[in-house]
Amino acid sequence: MTRVISRRLAGISALGALALTLTACGGGSQAADGSDSGDELTGTIAGSGASSQENAVQGWIAGFMETNPGASVSYDPTGSGTGREQFINGTVQFAGSDAAMDAEELAAAQERCGGDVLELPLYISPIAVIYNLPGLNDTHLNLSPSVIAQIFSGEITAWDDPAIAETNPDVDLPDLPIIPVNRSDDSGTTENLTEYLAAAAPEDWSHEPAGLWPIEGTQSGAQTSGMLEVVGGAEGTIGYADASRVGDLGSVAVGVGEEFVPFSPEAAAAVVDVSPPAEDASDTILTIDLARDTEASGAYPIVLVSYSIACQSYESAEHAEVVQGYLSYVASEEGQQRAAQPDVAGAAPISGDLRERVEAAIEGISAAG
Repeated sequence: MTRVISRRLAGISALGALALTLTACGGGSQAADGSDSGDELTGTIAGSGASSQENAVQGWIAGFMETNPGASVSYDPTGSGTGREQFINGTVQFAGSDAAMDAEELAAAQERCGGDVLELPLYISPIAVIYNLPGLNDTHLNLSPSVIAQIFSGEITAWDDPAIAETNPDVDLPDLPIIPVNRSDDSGTTENLTEYLAAAAPEDWSHEPAGLWPIEGTQSGAQTSGMLEVVGGAEGTIGYADASRVGDLGSVAVGVGEEFVPFSPEAAAAVVDVSPPAEDASDTILTIDLARDTEASGAYPIVLVSYSIACQSYESAEHAEVVQGYLSYVASEEGQQRAAQPDVAGAAPISGDLRERVEAAIEGISAAG
């Protein structure tokens, strides 16, 4: 995955959303993965980060708590950039990020952890290009990578533009101005979209991949909820969000090779399957170099792989045990299937091979000393 070395580690705004927290107390006799155990996990951990995986995390926390009612896990969907910053400065015990840490961030995280850091691809989901058009929100408009890039860069400004009409000959396109909307915060979803645009439409997108939107003077919203509010609040808007949050908005079928592919968990999994590990991947850094410009049939290339970030070693044994237990549940078949449910997040479950590597990394989490 392309790294963004210039990401700012300081000056990110304070928490802007209420934490998702589930707490309980009482006895139990099962471990995090649901197996019988006489040692119930107890303790409190906090995480923050990607708002894209908010629904999945709610489901994971609920599932983990069912077998570990003496533990408490919270997650604040502050955005990927803030989540990484809070993990690095020790505010939280784990983070969610829709982009892998760059070299500077990874070095700072290793210093915080006093050793190795885990980056585990536990949430795979398509990013939907969403729009709000009267009478067309129940269909998929066909858009090529070039047209998507020109829309977000402000080169194509009307919904009945000939470039859009060419790939949608049977659609009565409205005579409306296009209002591009972007995230206002440092967002992994933004970084994934701009990475796609740079790879799939380099002649029409001149900006480097980045978590902060590279064009000034645009309409914007903070976190996924803010994006959805802006797009849903005006006709003619177009934006982007985790596909689990599309709701009643329309979404684009993206040009891939000779076909147009709408988002789906299966199409998201297909592009991950044809993507190699990142150049600096290791036994604990399980990052993926997504094939954004793939022409593989049935693959949807605007996909995010959201990483769970944790330390391999914690000063607190309690933190180490609960982080290990929680991430074990998230990586388990049960946890992945929970996130795949349409009424939870509709995510694409990780493959069995990837699960084995993730579980091996999680097993190494321990307390310092």
